[in-house]
Amino acid sequence: MCGRTSCHLPRDVLTRACAYQDRRGQQRLPEWRDPDKYCPSYNKSPQSNSPVLLSRLHFEKVPLGKGRRCVVLADGFYEWQRCQGTNQRQPYFIYFPQIKTEKSGSTGAADSPENWEKVWDNWRLLTMAGIFDCWEPPEGGDVLYSYTIITVDSCKGLSDIHHRMPAILDGEEAVSKWLDFGEVSTQEALKLIHPTENITFHAVSSVVNNSRNNTPECLAPVDLVVKKELKASGSSQRMLQWLATKSPKKEDSKTPQKEESDVPQWSSQFLQKSPLPTKRGT
Repeated sequence: MCGRTSCHLPRDVLTRACAYQDRRGQQRLPEWRDPDKYCPSYNKSPQSNSPVLLSRLHFEKVPLGKGRRCVVLADGFYEWQRCQGTNQRQPYFIYFPQIKTEKSGSTGAADSPENWEKVWDNWRLLTMAGIFDCWEPPEGGDVLYSYTIITVDSCKGLSDIHHRMPAILDGEEAVSKWLDFGEVSTQEALKLIHPTENITFHAVSSVVNNSRNNTPECLAPVDLVVKKELKASGSSQRMLQWLATKSPKKEDSKTPQKEESDVPQWSSQFLQKSPLPTKRGT
């Protein structure tokens, strides 16, 4: 499970969606490593590169090693429910509940790229607990980063769809503690690994079944009875607004710069998802 995700925000919007407060209470943006490797997609498979948050300490004071903690980012993930009495499976898109904010304004259709961008600035990314590894080829060459998402028993709201779900870090404090391996011990960090009910979902088209399909239709809510697009409300309605625009393409803009600080920061690193089975929750 958790093998298929969506992460189609443009690079600069994704950066703003990861804004956080440092230990001094200042609003900061994470730095990118190898930003050109990022390729927005509505339908990411396990073989693709994904944006992942790492502690900056991994690159400054502490050597990269096995079993390091990271946070895997996505708009949400797809899961398939087996239909009783048939061999068919119904896909669902699962994500954090989205709330209306002052910045996003009206929930009407995004009628211009500018409005679309403002709405997406308020999209809450799904933050999944993971661990990563770093492998250096003996003959030399590029270092290979890989990650795996930690899973736990499914929450009550998702149990009818699948019996497992990713370990979701709900809130900036949980994300910070998971990344802060220098101050937060493994035993303390494992207390963050548990199911969460703060999740929502909607049925989507079988178009997402083929990982080669990379269109907004992958995320669009569908009616399970008549198999047509819903007149959605709440989070699903906001999803439809964003999908009214063209798929964002890879951007050439430079990585946002941040001021120097001796405070540990988050850093986004692209890692390839490990083909190994996901670590089971505790």
